[in-house]
Amino acid sequence: MPEPADPGGPLPPGLYIVAGPIGNLADLSARAADVLRRADVVACEDTRVTAKLLRAAGSSRPMLSYHDHSPPARTAELLARARTAAVALVSDSGTPLISDPGFGLVRAARAEGIPVRPVPGPNAAIAALSVSGLPTDRFFFAGFLPARKAARETAIAALSRVPGTLVFHESPARLAATLDALIRGLGDREAAIARELTKLHEEVMTGRLSELAAQVAARGPLRGEIVLLVGPAGEAPAAGEQELARALGEALARMPAGRAAASVAAALGRPKAEVYALALRLERKR
Repeated sequence: MPEPADPGGPLPPGLYIVAGPIGNLADLSARAADVLRRADVVACEDTRVTAKLLRAAGSSRPMLSYHDHSPPARTAELLARARTAAVALVSDSGTPLISDPGFGLVRAARAEGIPVRPVPGPNAAIAALSVSGLPTDRFFFAGFLPARKAARETAIAALSRVPGTLVFHESPARLAATLDALIRGLGDREAAIARELTKLHEEVMTGRLSELAAQVAARGPLRGEIVLLVGPAGEAPAAGEQELARALGEALARMPAGRAAASVAAALGRPKAEVYALALRLERKR
């Protein structure tokens, strides 16, 4: 349901998921600023951080803290308000719920029939993906990997089968260990590190995982917020000549050259004509 046409009128009751900047305050959209000025209350992770955002939006609306450690009573309070008033939810940066609090609140609001309205805007994962040079047609946002080594390795093993670019959030202190774990679990894939996006010291590093690991080791811990992206697995290398000849020999013992060549070519990813020519040579040597 859209807001009223009158920009100065009250917002309809409900929960508004408002995306804020990921660093540069100039990225706050006009619509997001308008909602922050007209909402009855703004729920936020850190009131000190959000106070700066509200000043940039020209808003003096009251704030309520809402974060991962908020008691159930705070969720109930926000739901009660959203039934009759406009509640804006923001995170410390970017789009709420994306590695940030809010999932439980949105789910509870929907269960109660309270309108939930998106006010879209910046997102660090999407911004990093757009400038990484890695495939964007399919990607998987994995958030933060587990801190414990065994759990992290298990998570990476599961992600190895994802047919697209992997997108992670990571802290500077854990980046080196995560890069090493990814190399072991995924192989030396193409990757990118996006750091401090939209801020003064914005940086995007690209290369193989091993190259990025070497750069991080040489520079020491990087500062700022980090998005780590890993490209999809490349095509499997073509079967070697010895493997091809062995597979063809086994197939020729069971079937004619044409069928053997078609079967082996499909199994090993080799051109059928090339495999058939080798099959004929092997038959002549028998």
